[in-house]
Amino acid sequence: MLNIKLVSWSLGLWSAVTFIVCVIYGLVTPQALHMHELLEQVLPAFKWLTWWGFLLGLVESFLYGVYAGLVYVPIYNFLQRRWGNARPCPEETPKDDD
Repeated sequence: MLNIKLVSWSLGLWSAVTFIVCVIYGLVTPQALHMHELLEQVLPAFKWLTWWGFLLGLVESFLYGVYAGLVYVPIYNFLQRRWGNARPCPEETPKDDD
């Protein structure tokens, strides 16, 4: 069983760090290789190279990660309870030929 708080925080922080890496990548690469148009499309109200845009994008990225954890963990835990401890059928178990 996965802990929803732990997984949600982990994914939120991972998403925030990934956002920071994307912004740094955009600052050190030529304009033709930028991803800022994608960031502006997936992060509502995000504007490239403004402090407000950076902070808003960081918060939105964190919240997307938390959302992923909040959705993923209950699904995983349900499937784990349903099929995770399944025992093989007797005909699938190898038999000793003594």
